[in-house]
Amino acid sequence: MGFISRLYEWNLKTKISKMSVPDHIVLALSESDLFADSNYLKLNLFACWCKEMGIKAITVYINIIEVDTNISIKICHKLSTEIPPALKNITPNINIIKRGDKEIRKHKTEDMVLDISLGYSGKYEMTRALKEIMFQVKEGRLSPDAINEDVIESHLLFKSEPDIVIRAGGKRLTDFLIWQSVYSELYFTDVNWLDFSKVDFLRVLRDFQKRQRRFGK
Repeated sequence: MGFISRLYEWNLKTKISKMSVPDHIVLALSESDLFADSNYLKLNLFACWCKEMGIKAITVYINIIEVDTNISIKICHKLSTEIPPALKNITPNINIIKRGDKEIRKHKTEDMVLDISLGYSGKYEMTRALKEIMFQVKEGRLSPDAINEDVIESHLLFKSEPDIVIRAGGKRLTDFLIWQSVYSELYFTDVNWLDFSKVDFLRVLRDFQKRQRRFGK
């Protein structure tokens, strides 16, 4: 990085207040993004940047195209095996979330939390939640009139509402956390994942701090 680039990065960083950075960031990627980032170097850098700026939680959603069930299983196994060791130097609080998981592990340390969702899409999460609610109604343990937002939220796997969702190198909105992110800020990057730099990350934070969040009002 040249002197001008470093100076620009420093100037950009000084304009960002650590008092108002997002607590929870969602990064939406595709499986091809991570396969291109074969050593997960960019993901490691992103987590470092977040920790440096005081962000408390990162959720990385990896969209896995379901062309073939066996292939999807192999991809999930590969990513769930390789990602934690590549990021363990950033935080010990790493969770790998796959379909079939009933809950997300709670960590006792106050380090940054990093959740990696492998194909656990918003549509899948909502479908599973509705099935569980319908089963409770069928069993007589829940009245249809008692179903409200709180009941639905209690059956969702992801409990936290992100402050901002970053879609790297994409123009289409991901369906991840479709319930939880209804009031989240959305940011679409102009560059693809491999070209995403610290300056791009700082621009995301600066843009977030310039926005006036209305939370649906």
